[in-house]
Amino acid sequence: MTSPYLWTLIAIQIAMGAFDTLYHHEMTERLAWRPSQRHELQLHSVRNALYALLFLTLGWLEVHGIWAILVIAVLVVEVVITLMDFVEEDMSRKLPASERINHTLLALNYGAILVLLLPILIEWAGDASAVKPAYHGFWSILAAVSAIGVGVSGLRDFAASKRLARMTHAPAGGLAKELSGRQTVMVTGATGFIGSRLVAGLTEAGHQVIALVRNPAKIDLLHPPITLITSLDQLPPDAKIDAIVNLAGEPIGNGLWTEAKRRKMIDSRIGMTEDIVRLIARLERRPAVLVNGSAIGWYGLWQDQPLTESAKAHACFSHELCDAWEKAASRAAEHGVRVVYLRIGLVVGTEGGLLTRMLTPFEFGLGGPIGSGQQWMSWIERDDLIRLIVHAVARPDINGPINATAPIPVRNMKFTEELGHRLGRPAIFRVPGTLLHYLAGDFADELLLGGQRVIPNKALSSGFVFRHETLRSAFEAIL
Repeated sequence: MTSPYLWTLIAIQIAMGAFDTLYHHEMTERLAWRPSQRHELQLHSVRNALYALLFLTLGWLEVHGIWAILVIAVLVVEVVITLMDFVEEDMSRKLPASERINHTLLALNYGAILVLLLPILIEWAGDASAVKPAYHGFWSILAAVSAIGVGVSGLRDFAASKRLARMTHAPAGGLAKELSGRQTVMVTGATGFIGSRLVAGLTEAGHQVIALVRNPAKIDLLHPPITLITSLDQLPPDAKIDAIVNLAGEPIGNGLWTEAKRRKMIDSRIGMTEDIVRLIARLERRPAVLVNGSAIGWYGLWQDQPLTESAKAHACFSHELCDAWEKAASRAAEHGVRVVYLRIGLVVGTEGGLLTRMLTPFEFGLGGPIGSGQQWMSWIERDDLIRLIVHAVARPDINGPINATAPIPVRNMKFTEELGHRLGRPAIFRVPGTLLHYLAGDFADELLLGGQRVIPNKALSSGFVFRHETLRSAFEAIL
């Protein structure tokens, strides 16, 4: 099999497959840490094993008779598994546009490979059964390297699918048990990492949820039953809303803080919050409480000083963003609504947030401290955060800022040590702080290299009990 056209197509297939695995499966979608993708990973592991077999066969052997027929059968099985994978992906997750395009190109290229390869195999199938060694120079080397790559990837997917089978989420209904009766709660940012879990907790506990969703295509992320709206204007003046939880806003950790990005982060939060205040003003029956998102970035950059809700702030962009958000929400108090500012720390979970970006490098032994490693990381496990939001809704004596962080913050060095320990990997590859500052500026200085030692005084004094006070407890629960 010496056709350069066929080998060129195979090389293209290898390159596109490697890109799909590394960029989509590992970096952006992080399939190995999403329990919902366990069956997809099982399909990937089988397909990769078959690809490894095909690469070694085509690169180093000539197969005749029954052996050629077996290779044809493997090619057919590959098509069946790919179709099953397409169905599984459509049922379990929303593929980004780049992944859909890549899959389409992979399918078309695979079809072109079959057009050139099948006639050769069919001709060989008519010969006496035999396996002969073959060497095609560079192409054989490429086939061997690719076989090793997809083989290792297949083993990794198989191991990840086994791990995901052991990772189970506690029922969400218990997260909202503090909220009595049957409440109607409006949630903005409902499809996000925090909002989707809050919606699940409320609906499973029997409460009515009105979810503001800008993109209706994401409704599959939400636990039914819900009332879906795409604009606050859809709510009539006589709408019954007992509480509002406002979590909407442009993500702050998914890109560099250019001027355009900064403006988008501010405008998305202020605009939505002002719309909520206008909604409250026109409702005939006002909600009892507005729990409004904020972040511990309100305090600015500090060293070792413990920060309670009464602490002052240091000026920086994070403070400017959070302060503007809180001030916009404060106007709801003019209409008799209790306002709570939820100053959220690093939310720990496997389905979103900073931790998801750390899991893959740490799993491959490439993790380590950021900068000096001495900066404080004030964290909270996601379900504890959901319970604290419900606590703030249920307790009429809570108002103003409340720190949404676990009682025991840790330094970055300790955080990375605990994560490495839990994954059974070393955490020795330090990321230079000067490099991060040079590449990312304020984004790195405020989110990665700076920190705050935040203490949740108001939550503790109001009787809230954290299920995970220590980072080790949180990691054991979610990993």
